[in-house]
Amino acid sequence: MLLGRDEAELFFKLHSSLMCFVNERLEIVPGIRNPSEFRSLSADSRLKARNALLDNMNLLDMFVDLNPFEFSGEELNIVLSWKHQVAGKFFVFRNLKKYTVFLAEKAPVAYGVVALTEPFEDLIGSDIPVWAETVLLPFKDQIIYDGLLCRYNVFFGGGIRRRLQESYIGAKERLGIVTALPVQPPNIANRRPVKKVQPKPSKDAVQKALKGIVGMTDGFCRERLNEEYAVLCRKLAEKLSRKRPSFGVSNSASQAKSMTIRTMLHVHEFDLEWTLPSRMDGNPLAWMVEVNGLVIDVRHAPRSIQEIAHQRGLIPHIPGIQE
Repeated sequence: MLLGRDEAELFFKLHSSLMCFVNERLEIVPGIRNPSEFRSLSADSRLKARNALLDNMNLLDMFVDLNPFEFSGEELNIVLSWKHQVAGKFFVFRNLKKYTVFLAEKAPVAYGVVALTEPFEDLIGSDIPVWAETVLLPFKDQIIYDGLLCRYNVFFGGGIRRRLQESYIGAKERLGIVTALPVQPPNIANRRPVKKVQPKPSKDAVQKALKGIVGMTDGFCRERLNEEYAVLCRKLAEKLSRKRPSFGVSNSASQAKSMTIRTMLHVHEFDLEWTLPSRMDGNPLAWMVEVNGLVIDVRHAPRSIQEIAHQRGLIPHIPGIQE
């Protein structure tokens, strides 16, 4: 679904005016005198201004207070609502009739996003899911994006696709598909009855359960996997034990319980903390580094940049050299 023509024109008028103001205040690209000239800038230059605003959100309030382009009160309220923007990486997951579903990378939230003047299929292709970076904005009881959408060329295998489907189901159960910002909790009338909270097990009971679970995971990993998986399973079990959850789970509930564990520990797709060391080379997040305001895959960067990134702890090792 696209914004109406008049609404799209209004958005571009307001957004380019705000960006022009940010560009002038921070002196990002010299010589830009009006919003029309800002719109004619390259995507890289507009991205620098967008990122500068994210780091200086006080400029949005200043823009509204000064009202340099003499907008109406209604128009200023739209700009002011952008304080509730959501910036980050998303999985463009599903095209529906009214919007396209964007799954937040780290939080179990599904956003229903309306495209501007071109369908998302034309911008990123029809082969989804796609991993992308953008800024979501509220606009007249809808969610749109700010016109800058960076797509990462990452292929998703069957395992990741299943995990994304689980995250999508969990997000819908938790908040539904969010179609307005800021995110509001679901209506009380639509909430499921609250289950009784079970008392947390004692420390001794948790340690006993932990020892039993680690014994099972160690045995399974020795027989079916390897020591890397065993170390990761121990780490997961120990983290869970510190939260003292109930370890009891039936086979029918195992899928839902795994989602609960991922939510509890903030585990997300391509999570560096839960990636096997031997598989780190295949994790695209391990190699994404911001250089001059642009996110690049450092594996394809000059060696000098790779060495600097490694010295700063931004990448696990210099590509091609295992420590």
